[in-house]
Amino acid sequence: MSHPSHCPKKERFSAINMRFRSTPVHKSAATVISAVIFLFLIHGAHCFDLPGAATEIFQKIGEERKISLAPHCRSNPPILDPESGVGHVEKLADFNSYVSGSPECKHAVLLASDVYGYEAPNLRKIADKVADAGFYAVVPDFFNGEPYDPNNPERPKDAWLKDHSPEKGFEDAKLMIDALKSKGFSSIGAAGFCWGAKAVVELTKAKLIQAAVILHPSYVTVDDIKSVKLPIAILGAELDHLASPAVLKQFDDILSANKVDRFVKVFPNCSHGWTLRYDINNSTAVARANEAHQDMLEWLLKYVK
Repeated sequence: MSHPSHCPKKERFSAINMRFRSTPVHKSAATVISAVIFLFLIHGAHCFDLPGAATEIFQKIGEERKISLAPHCRSNPPILDPESGVGHVEKLADFNSYVSGSPECKHAVLLASDVYGYEAPNLRKIADKVADAGFYAVVPDFFNGEPYDPNNPERPKDAWLKDHSPEKGFEDAKLMIDALKSKGFSSIGAAGFCWGAKAVVELTKAKLIQAAVILHPSYVTVDDIKSVKLPIAILGAELDHLASPAVLKQFDDILSANKVDRFVKVFPNCSHGWTLRYDINNSTAVARANEAHQDMLEWLLKYVK
């Protein structure tokens, strides 16, 4: 798989207008079985009339998949820098949080990080962009000082994720929303990257914010999207195997049927994480990331400010 730096500048296109190649009629038995397993993992046991024992086996596989950290989530990790950004760190809802922008502003945006946490320089640059657009930007440390470290053999990926599940991220995000409301912010938006996208989608389902943006989302399911109640922008990558163009097309169709205002866009030839883990010395990668950041800002300006 290519890295975010391999994102040649192409004409933008929307998942709404994507075209898919038809699949061959004749498939091997192994391919068919693989397809059934894939569909099960995406849609769940209720889609198939399986014997009880088989259903339990598939459910177990699905549960293990949900708590696994996909390989592309571990690619191109950032060099963390606690001093990065023009903002500062303060406590909010008992979480160390990078904040940028004027606290006198009445419009806040919560940014939920990917697995590498709130000290990633590129993420803090995005928060600073959000602040420059007139928001109070907040990036909490939902990992309490323990972002994922792919080079730490004592904390393998699955063990780390059990302690820092996306579901826990949602519970922590609710505390952060309460803290922001207690400070007098009249409108709050949220943007979630990879791991953080799940928490942000849950916030929309609970109607705790005004609008959301999710970028190269992980752990977000079709059932999640069916319950989204608020305006949402979904920015994905063509080469992202979990949030693939086909999956995003499903998301878009569901939101359209439910009459939820949405903006779904797939960035061609880009890989998972391209908005955060891009090479700052690669002008093409920077341009594609900036394009996504601008799309995010325009959505937040439309619905939150």
